[in-house]
Amino acid sequence: MTVRRRINRKKVLALALILLTVSALTIILLLHRNAERPEAPGESSEATRVPAPPPVETEEFIIPAGKTITELLAPYGFTPSRVIEIREATRQVYDLARIPAGQKIRLFRQSGEYLSLQLDLDPERYLEVDLRLSPSTAAIKSHPVTRQLVLVEGFIKDSLIAAINQAGEQDLLALMMAEIFGWVIDFYVDLRPDDCFRLLVEKKYIKGQFSGYGPILAARFTNKNQTFEAYRYVFPDSGRADYFEASGGSLRKEFLKSPLRYARITSRFSYSRLHPIRKIYRPHYGVDYAAPVGTPVQATADGQVTFAGWNGAAGRMVKIRHKNAYETMYLHLRSLAPGIKVGARVEGGQVIGYVGSSGESTGPHLDYRLLYHGRYVNPLSWKFQPADPLPARYLPDFEQKVKVLQLLLLFPLTYF
Repeated sequence: MTVRRRINRKKVLALALILLTVSALTIILLLHRNAERPEAPGESSEATRVPAPPPVETEEFIIPAGKTITELLAPYGFTPSRVIEIREATRQVYDLARIPAGQKIRLFRQSGEYLSLQLDLDPERYLEVDLRLSPSTAAIKSHPVTRQLVLVEGFIKDSLIAAINQAGEQDLLALMMAEIFGWVIDFYVDLRPDDCFRLLVEKKYIKGQFSGYGPILAARFTNKNQTFEAYRYVFPDSGRADYFEASGGSLRKEFLKSPLRYARITSRFSYSRLHPIRKIYRPHYGVDYAAPVGTPVQATADGQVTFAGWNGAAGRMVKIRHKNAYETMYLHLRSLAPGIKVGARVEGGQVIGYVGSSGESTGPHLDYRLLYHGRYVNPLSWKFQPADPLPARYLPDFEQKVKVLQLLLLFPLTYF
């Protein structure tokens, strides 16, 4: 019994010594690791902990019509003198006296103090005013824009706009295409069911939301079994862009086929038409396009304004002289575009006025007339000559770009 106890005591002492040694080594190892481990966020001592900055708060509102910047900022504690200071400091960048109704203003505040102001100018640009400084500083900045090249195609069943909408796109894209082919197709008179189109266009996105279209790079439109192609080319020396056929021929003619991008014809050229007001038969030397009041009217060719103002039954009117003995007239306008006066030079496609119902008129429309050597001719049936083709020195570069665009019309790629 005595021997057995002695042996057990030795075993216990040996085991205790081993456990004590392991514990000591473990403590030393843990202390060593803690000394080397970097301090995690939030684990610093009270003496070295840095307090988190207070959050930045954002206040946002839409600018109502008729409000001044002073009236808009007053509820947020900006005194009239402070607003005047901000306006004067930012005037060289943007005049805050002309704030656009419908756009957004954002105010950023921290600890009760306003840091900055942002004013949206359009879907892609905004004005930023740094309010921490006195005087304030301002800059126009751009939201990061993602661009995607997409293929849009469709068939005409009712109208171009309806076909574009059916393809999932907005009205604006139809107007863009009508502007490109407006020299060769009248998109009200010439369209036929089952006409078809295919185009490549840039779509722009901001924060994942569609913000607008970039330029149409290439388009193909089949109308009355005739296919028209258009390829965008940017002139390397001037940066100006225009559209040409694959061969380099110009899509432009001497005149656009319509003075409105998109409208409905209500009365055609005629040598005997019942006048809607005077109720007598008389010639109607123009084409009437019905359109909402304020619809932009474009000059159908380059020229010089020879009349701009009121002209009796024609109402407010513009008359333009063009080369090769042509003249055009635009009747019943609501108003003239800025700069349109006698002697002014205009370009084809330039806005010269806006649809109205002035003079002898039963409703909003444009009466468009064309004269050749002083004689009225039918704008819808007159044959115009094509414009000059792409200069030969640009053809090699243009042809290379066209080959790529033709492939993309078949196999569009997506890029950012």
